[in-house]
Amino acid sequence: MDIATIAGIIVGAAVIGWAVSLGGSFSAFVDLPSVLVVFGGGLAATVIRFPLSGIGPSFALGGRVAFTHKKTNPRETIQSIVEMGDIVRKKGPLGLETFETKEAGLSRGATYIADGYDATYIRDALELARDQYLSRLSEGQRIFKSLGDAGPAFGMIGTIVGLVQMLGNMDDPAAIGPAMAVALLTTLYGAVLANLVCLPIADKLSAKLDIEEINQTLIIDGVLGVKDGMSPSLLREKLVAYLPEHQHQSLLEQAA
Repeated sequence: MDIATIAGIIVGAAVIGWAVSLGGSFSAFVDLPSVLVVFGGGLAATVIRFPLSGIGPSFALGGRVAFTHKKTNPRETIQSIVEMGDIVRKKGPLGLETFETKEAGLSRGATYIADGYDATYIRDALELARDQYLSRLSEGQRIFKSLGDAGPAFGMIGTIVGLVQMLGNMDDPAAIGPAMAVALLTTLYGAVLANLVCLPIADKLSAKLDIEEINQTLIIDGVLGVKDGMSPSLLREKLVAYLPEHQHQSLLEQAA
C-alpha cells in the first residue's frame, strides 16, 4: 500500500475541512449543481478523449498502482535472479520448477526456462507482457491527467453559469445567493479535484511508470542471462548497472 498517496489526500482534505469549519458551516459549501457541473462535466470530457472500452480497466489499474502498488526493490530482484542462475548451474533448468518469487515477470521467466523455451521466444513473450502492462498504466496516467485538466475548466464553466444566473435575476434578491454559490463553489470543486487528487496521482503514476519500465527490463535481461547459462557472479555484475550508482559497490561487496 502506498501510504504517501493516501496520507497526502487525507491531510489535504483535512486542511480544507478545517479552513471551512473556521469560516462557517459545511452545508454552505455543499451545492449539488456545482458537483454535477464539475464531476459530470469532467467525466464526460474524459469519455470523449479516450476509447470507452479502455477507460474502466486503465482507470482501475492506475488507481490500484497509485494507492496499493508495492515498492519496487531492484536489489531484491537482482538477488532473486542470481539465485535462479545458481539453481540452473546446480540442478539444471528443471530446478526452476519449484522456484518461487513475488515478481510476476520473474516467475513467468522461470517457468519459460524450466519448460525449455528458446531465448527468442522468452524475450518476445516477456517484452510483450511488459509493453502491454506499461501501455495500460500509461493510459491510466493520462486519464487521471485528463480529469485534472477538465476539473478547473468545468469549474470556470460553472462560475460563468452562476454569474449569468445571478446577473439575470438582479431584481430577485432571493435568487442571487444560490447563483453566487454555484459561481464560487464550482471553481472550488474543480481546483480541489485537480490539485489534490487527479494531477498528483497522474504525476505519481508517471514516476512509477519509469520505475516499472526499468524493473521489467531488468527482469528480462536477468532471465535471458540465466537462460544463456551465465554464472551468478557475472549476472550480478551485469545487472548492478540498473541500480543507482551509489549502490553498485555495496551490492558487489555484499556478494563477495
